[in-house]
Amino acid sequence: MEWRDEWKYLLLIIGVFLACFYLPVGMERFDNAMLEALHLVKWYAREHVLLCLVPAFFIAGAIGVFVSQTSVMKYLGPTANKMVAYGVAAVSGTILAVCSCTILPLFSGIYRMGAGLGPACAFLYSGPAINVLAIILTARILGTEIGIARGVGAVLFSVIIGALMAFLFRGEEQEKAAVHMALPEEEVKRSLWQNALYFASMVGVLVFANWGKPQEPVGAWATIHAMKWIITSGFAAALGVILIAWFNMKAWKVGLIAIPVVALALLFPEQPVVAFAAGLVGLSMFTSTDKDELGDWFSSSWGFAKQILPLLLFGVLIAGALLGRVGHEGLIPSEWVAKAVGGNSFQANFFASFAGAFMYFATLTEVPIVQGLIGSGMGKGPALALLLAGPALSLPNMLVINSVLGVKKTVTFVALVIVMATLSGMLFGSFF
Repeated sequence: MEWRDEWKYLLLIIGVFLACFYLPVGMERFDNAMLEALHLVKWYAREHVLLCLVPAFFIAGAIGVFVSQTSVMKYLGPTANKMVAYGVAAVSGTILAVCSCTILPLFSGIYRMGAGLGPACAFLYSGPAINVLAIILTARILGTEIGIARGVGAVLFSVIIGALMAFLFRGEEQEKAAVHMALPEEEVKRSLWQNALYFASMVGVLVFANWGKPQEPVGAWATIHAMKWIITSGFAAALGVILIAWFNMKAWKVGLIAIPVVALALLFPEQPVVAFAAGLVGLSMFTSTDKDELGDWFSSSWGFAKQILPLLLFGVLIAGALLGRVGHEGLIPSEWVAKAVGGNSFQANFFASFAGAFMYFATLTEVPIVQGLIGSGMGKGPALALLLAGPALSLPNMLVINSVLGVKKTVTFVALVIVMATLSGMLFGSFF
């Protein structure tokens, strides 16, 4: 037996054995943390997987199949016009009212298709932070100055972080640019406006299916929320027509998908997710068995799901154990967090940025969390720092980003986010 090789396995086995032997089962905080982990992952599976992630996987798969690599490189690649590339990447999140986990398949899709590291990272950072609902809710609840600072800071810092990432890894960017120069022109099967309508229909389904309930019971946002499933149905119907007209999907297949969806919507009007899930199953069934480009679309989407979903669920499980759900306790006592973010010192801003980067925030939940922390003594500077770092990053996100970018780039990206959020918090706190 070669102990030079076997000692690693022996140490691993001993470590796992000791961890199991001394597992603190029966301690109230540990038992509660395990329950919190299961509660959070259950909530995540119910609220995010079907409505957020699965549509995002289909969009990311479509980017990989129906958007030419030449086009992505032209507008978002290393040699693209910087103002256009970073401008589009930094503000596109205003129409994608999604959480940080949903942006991951889209980020992975454009990066794999040749987008430059800088614009891709700008999109990854700003996407979850600057959707319109989040900015408005921040301004209404936490104050106009924090709302404006959050919106402006997210756009500005996304460009800065993206530019720094592109500069630090400029060698790889130059290699990507050389590949772009050698790419042949690809055959265009559909016009730009046809592809635009195709993607708009899917983005419409993603955005309106996840439209959050506003605090105010009246107004435009409340009206949209009340009609969100009707609007979502309209976008889904438009997608079906587009698949028939431009993607050669048989009309009877779209009809077979629509019949159970309509039936379930009428039978279970209080549970629209049931009909939504039926539509996803039908679309998956017919695209997965297609031998042409629709089959490629499903295959690409399935590839993203296999890579991203297990990492996200594992990360949410760990985040739930460490910090618990909103208003609940995990292994780390919440009072420790509240005490550490008081005032406007460097330590308070850094801790707010660091903690925010590892915590998991669903869409818009960061606002009431920060509101509660402010009530416990959190300064305005650390509040902004957490808002700039939290929605863009989380422990589940880091696991996925690492699988796309690698350890070195992931650590650099996380460090830049924390540094920029810390500095912005200190600057904001000194004025307000």
